Amino acid sequence: MPTGPSPTARALRALEILHARPGTTADQLASLLGVTERAARRYVGILREAGIPVESARGPHGGYRLGRGTRLPPVVFTQEQALGLVMAVLDGQPNAIDADDLVGSALSKVIRALPENVGRQAAALRAYAAATPDRHSARPDPATTSALIAAVADRRRVMVTYRGESGEEWAAEVDPWAVVVRYGRWYLLCHSHRADAIRTYRIDRVRTVRQTPHGFTPPDDLDPVAALEENLGAGWKYPTRVVFHAPREKVAPWIRPPMGRLQPDGDRCVLVGSTGNPTMYAQEWLAPVPFDFSVEESPELHAAVATVAARFGAAVSPSVGRDSAPGPA
Repeated sequence: MPTGPSPTARALRALEILHARPGTTADQLASLLGVTERAARRYVGILREAGIPVESARGPHGGYRLGRGTRLPPVVFTQEQALGLVMAVLDGQPNAIDADDLVGSALSKVIRALPENVGRQAAALRAYAAATPDRHSARPDPATTSALIAAVADRRRVMVTYRGESGEEWAAEVDPWAVVVRYGRWYLLCHSHRADAIRTYRIDRVRTVRQTPHGFTPPDDLDPVAALEENLGAGWKYPTRVVFHAPREKVAPWIRPPMGRLQPDGDRCVLVGSTGNPTMYAQEWLAPVPFDFSVEESPELHAAVATVAARFGAAVSPSVGRDSAPGPA
């Protein structure tokens, strides 16, 4: 059965409130904590028992305030918050179990800064947990990511060198609108001046970043997540056009945004997009869709689907060797 925050958690929250709002009354503190006034006074008592000087004064300008010169710990977490943080880090970066990992070393510093009891629990979770990397995730270089985020914040155009899935590299001048994390992968949503169109680049494939003197203004109504979803399937080398022999409402749940845009066409629907990897598009994206379809474009995707079809056909065809094998004596 779920429970509410522990008394320690509420006491630490009270400490944060008093630090940010000196002169908070018991009634105001209770309202901010979502408890009764009596309970709020009890949490103040917990802080005092822990050696934190909380002063109180009566009158119109009274209330609680921390004693002069009170220094808060560099990191104030409850046990639940600390364990949640460690779990989130290990979920997103399994290698952080290793203290020599870049994120792992940062996590070690956070754990060391925690109060002894909380830090001990967080360290134990990290020591005894095991994490399996997500095979679909891709970890970008922190320096490259930092450079792109700085350009997004400064609204400064950049020159990037990008390596495609085939290993081919090219340079592009782009306006970096946003950095978006989607299912374990980091993307740069940008406007490409070479293509004069919106592009989405995987940051783990960005090799170099260089800011230029040119600024830019992003669209006023930009929704980075929605724009990324809409444009993931655009701008790749091989155009794709697939006709599904079923209505759009039935096919739509099976279509990932990177596959392209699904358009209604009477009792059928048409998927229009592009890909840099026709083999992956056929094997991993089209094959699971449980509806008949026809590939109208491109020749590369047609060939990739034919290869998958032949492999599946061979899997259910009678084997000559098996048919001619002798029966039991």
